Amino acid sequence: SACDLAIVCVPTPMSENGSVDTSIVEGVINAIKTPLIMIRSTVPPGTTDGLKQKTGRRIVFSPELIGEGKYPVPYWKDYPHPTDMRYHIFTVFGGDKADTSEALQFFKKVAGAEMRYIQTTTRTAELFKYTDNAFLATKITFMNEIAQLCERMGADVDMVRRGIGSDERIGKRFLFPGIGYGGSCFPKDVQALIKASDEIDYEFEILKAVEKVNANQKLHLVEKIKAFYNNNIEGKHFALWGLAFKPNTDDIREAPALKIIEELVKLGAKITAYDPEAMGNVKSKIGTTIQYAENQYQALEKADALIIATEWTEFRTPDFEKMNTSFSNKIVFD
Repeated sequence: SACDLAIVCVPTPMSENGSVDTSIVEGVINAIKTPLIMIRSTVPPGTTDGLKQKTGRRIVFSPELIGEGKYPVPYWKDYPHPTDMRYHIFTVFGGDKADTSEALQFFKKVAGAEMRYIQTTTRTAELFKYTDNAFLATKITFMNEIAQLCERMGADVDMVRRGIGSDERIGKRFLFPGIGYGGSCFPKDVQALIKASDEIDYEFEILKAVEKVNANQKLHLVEKIKAFYNNNIEGKHFALWGLAFKPNTDDIREAPALKIIEELVKLGAKITAYDPEAMGNVKSKIGTTIQYAENQYQALEKADALIIATEWTEFRTPDFEKMNTSFSNKIVFD
């Protein structure tokens, strides 16, 4: 109650049907007594207005825009640098003009007068966050489709990526093809936007295709492995480098590596995995379904092949001499 502004950054988990559970946000708002509340948790359009009406409180919505695991400093330390493009930060304030202006003044005290910001309605700000993540998910998925096309046509997807990334209208980020997106944001937000569209009788066909393509992409590497071994991988022993959905995090939510593990184990393969951060979370989730190595080179011992599933920096530039001492087959699926 001694604070002037409370910032709510609690989870909004996804239910089985794709809808978003906002009960934790509501519980926090009911528990705090500050004059002004800012919600930064991702919530469906209409949530903030509904909470304002239900509670009679002054609430603004300002979506979180910092990518998970990317930044070398803690979350709160980014705010003194809102114009520094290394952090690519700007702030969106949604709500009544008086409330968003008051919230903006709090941020300016820390960030300075030059911070980049947008003031708009709550519903616009809420939809902005879903649009932002859904577009990035679509961009990733589009490049995975292009990678499939390049593979079949004999073209170099990396050169295609470099080429279109040089077009300022497109930009270089989120163009690396891979084994699909995962994590806590893109899957949840894509599904939530599809669910919200269904509720107003709009068929969001592009996003439904993105979701379908991404699900298939997570199994694409398994299909390559099966083809290499003539559809017989029973008893094969694979080293797996990478478990997190992306580097610099221990987050395994919707991680493609888990889907790869599930399919390979189902086909009778054995797996020894290593990840710099995520092994504890995987052990909690799937236990002894697979084995775990103390380092990336130990994982290679007695392995028939190596699978690289997360682009950690240490996996980009491994010690090949160390690899040679324990990895005789030299087969890599990346």
